[in-house]
Amino acid sequence: MPGPLYLRAFLLGQSPGAAVSAAHDKKFFNTFMLVLGILIVIALGIYVFAHSVAVDTQVAHVHADPAMQAAVNERLKPVAKLAVSGQDNSALAPAKPAGEAAPAADLAGEQVFNMACVACHGAGVAGAPKFGDKAAWGPRVAKGADTLHDHALHGFQGQAGFMPPKGGRVDLSDKSIMNAVDYMMAAGK
Repeated sequence: MPGPLYLRAFLLGQSPGAAVSAAHDKKFFNTFMLVLGILIVIALGIYVFAHSVAVDTQVAHVHADPAMQAAVNERLKPVAKLAVSGQDNSALAPAKPAGEAAPAADLAGEQVFNMACVACHGAGVAGAPKFGDKAAWGPRVAKGADTLHDHALHGFQGQAGFMPPKGGRVDLSDKSIMNAVDYMMAAGK
């Protein structure tokens, strides 16, 4: 039936708003589905492009990496071994521990500061006194080196902030941490 929607709705005995609303809903739905379809095609295009780039770069490097191959082999190895009576089962003996880890070498204060401490004490993160800031270091230096060494080694929660044990670098020796504290104290005097 030709003519405007409100006239068609009147002739069919419907309220004019219902016909107009239905037409608008259908147009909105069709437009929405078109936009959604375009976005899905774009997303699939980006995925295919990224996958083709990754195949030529990252995937080849990951599969060629000996550490990755060792990790895969470790995950794929059998969970258990079978001992057979009358056979040589010496390969089933538990692995001997590698022994004690070598003690960490004692490093110079400046080296430890540049390697670990600068992350917080370089910018004053979490209330850490900045390197060379005499006003911030003054009250701490007044407490004495032994107190600062203890706070650095075992951690400290003060009003100004938090110091994790060994500054989060538990792999460093106690002497290295004390050298770094002494280095920072000397700069803050």
